[in-house]
Amino acid sequence: HMLDHLIAYLRCAMDDLRAEHSSVRKEMDLARHYLTIMQIRMGERLGYTFTATDALLEHPFPPAMLISLVENAIKHGLADADRGAISLAAAADGACLRLTVADDGRGFSSVGGTGVGLSNIRRRLEAMYGNRAWLEVGAPPSGGFAATIVIPLEPPA
Repeated sequence: HMLDHLIAYLRCAMDDLRAEHSSVRKEMDLARHYLTIMQIRMGERLGYTFTATDALLEHPFPPAMLISLVENAIKHGLADADRGAISLAAAADGACLRLTVADDGRGFSSVGGTGVGLSNIRRRLEAMYGNRAWLEVGAPPSGGFAATIVIPLEPPA
């Protein structure tokens, strides 16, 4: 079971390394395979959910950004926790697509998002969309940490 997901993860990841464009579906599939592998490794300590409408699944999305946020949630939020959950949600908000990765772990000591991965995402978003896209990070009232990539619902200019 783990090898099946590892192979699928590697196939998706290799496709992303060569791709200039992706979709919400492809990026969520990559995250799903990664989280399944991590769940096998961590056992019942890790749970996860995905929420997205079919229409949003087909929307273009920058490759390899979502998986960076998921890896951060595991590494910084849940790796040492007795139990934790990650949720991925894609939602339309006016003229924007909001893709959020949230965990119920320990959160960051600083919500400024100064990590290399987050900085790289911010730079890539600016290069692709200018000021029409951004990364939001913070601690939800319920605890943990959330990171949301906000992009226009129309493709990049």
